Amino acid sequence: MENTMLILIVAVAIATVLNVLLKKFHIPTVIGYIFSGFALSAIFHFGKESRDTLSHLAEFGIVFLLFTIGLEFSISHLRNMKKEVFVFGGLEVILLGLLFTALGYWLMGLEIKSAIVIGFALSLSSTAIVLKVLNETHDIHSGYGRIAVGILLFQDLAVIPILLMVSFFASETASIGTMLLQTLIGAIVIFFIIFLAGKYFLEPFFDWITSSDSEEIFLGAVLLIVISASVLAEVFGFSYSLGAFLIGMTLAETKYRYRIEANLIPFRDILLGVFFVTIGMQIDWHSFIYYGYEIVGLLMGIILLKGFLIFGVLQFFVQRRSALKASLALFQVGEFSLAIFALANGMQLIGHELNQILIITVALSMIITPFVLKNIKIISNALTKEPETLRERALAGGTYEGHLIVCGYGPLGQKLVETFREKGLLYVILEHDVKIVDAAIAKGEKRIFLANAAQKMVLEHFNVVDSAAIIVAIENEIQRQLICENIISFGAHINSIVKVNNVSEEEVIASLGIRHIVNSREIITDMLTQKALTCQLNYTKE
Repeated sequence: MENTMLILIVAVAIATVLNVLLKKFHIPTVIGYIFSGFALSAIFHFGKESRDTLSHLAEFGIVFLLFTIGLEFSISHLRNMKKEVFVFGGLEVILLGLLFTALGYWLMGLEIKSAIVIGFALSLSSTAIVLKVLNETHDIHSGYGRIAVGILLFQDLAVIPILLMVSFFASETASIGTMLLQTLIGAIVIFFIIFLAGKYFLEPFFDWITSSDSEEIFLGAVLLIVISASVLAEVFGFSYSLGAFLIGMTLAETKYRYRIEANLIPFRDILLGVFFVTIGMQIDWHSFIYYGYEIVGLLMGIILLKGFLIFGVLQFFVQRRSALKASLALFQVGEFSLAIFALANGMQLIGHELNQILIITVALSMIITPFVLKNIKIISNALTKEPETLRERALAGGTYEGHLIVCGYGPLGQKLVETFREKGLLYVILEHDVKIVDAAIAKGEKRIFLANAAQKMVLEHFNVVDSAAIIVAIENEIQRQLICENIISFGAHINSIVKVNNVSEEEVIASLGIRHIVNSREIITDMLTQKALTCQLNYTKE
């Protein structure tokens, strides 16, 4: 236990220092985490217990990543994305899996079972890295981002049959019919519990939790739900991440979606960092020296084959530029492939040397990915021309442009929204009080969201950068200041309007750089003065 804690302390220290240095050169933190893991493996001689402890901890990074993906893509949204998920994703996994299987069998001389396992594992891309960078670059709802996410979702679902295939190949007694029947029964039970029971239980449960008016209790309840769904999926033979994804999709249908997402982002990113450290820990530099040429050759072959095949398939369905960007986003091999290789190696389907070559190749492909995604527009411009006519961009969740953001739905917020509605303006309302949100929804207001505008991630999600204006109309003075600090962090160009109560608060808000400040006390004084001067006040004598 002490050894494990020492490893964690050293890992955090190395990752922190390394990422601070790399950030100065605009190198993504993912790279820092992977190199930190590589450094750890050189410093410590890891035993199986230490590796397993860190791997289990890191797995929850993937769990919470898939959970937040589920929040982004609700059941209705997934239904709208069925082409991206099932057509594009299905074609990508099947065609690449068969291609890599054939090459492994005929060119590398692998046994057919090993070739199939490796072939379909190599067809998977990195959900963790791609979605993390797409979120950072705000491209997750772009045309190519939507395609990439759809394919990644199908790949995550494909992990289940691939793992079952590994178990079946390694088993000499199990019947494939029995395994498929058990899987089908398990899937039905999970879907029933998560979707049907969750539909009638989750929202009343969170209504009860929010009555405590405690963010700490609310976050604890979210963690309880996510971990419970993950363990339920694991009990029936599926991955933890599948359960997290399904419960995320279920919660996306509730009014608590944005509040949950904002609370979990920091927690998720920390665990993802640990996950990337464990990726680096699996790199054996001795294998890189011994098999350097083979690794580089395999890496280039995988990148080119995946890129060309994904582009070749997608160009028949979408614009060539979107197909190109999607292929550039998905050329790498993903984290779930490492889990498949580990299982196959443990069951003697893959030898130790080949396993190390594959691990290093996968890790290198993941290291390259953030650099490509950060510069995807430059690369795309060099390879293809920007289309002259812009096609309709995908709008999902809370993604808007040229809209008005109203923070707070009190009397002032309601009056503003009424005016905007009469003028036919596009607006969204962010309100933190669940009772106010419920009352507004009951009256037919469809553009109100339960979200805390004092959290930067919420403003980012509702695209404050491209909004026409953001109006802060809440009553809490501390919350007002937090919101203003977050607004300014996106840039001074944002058209912000803030209502304050007095001169001292006006000075504080003005010092932050807010462009327009309305002092309610001064306005009331001016109105009363004007009415008095025009003799419009009615005096009554007692």
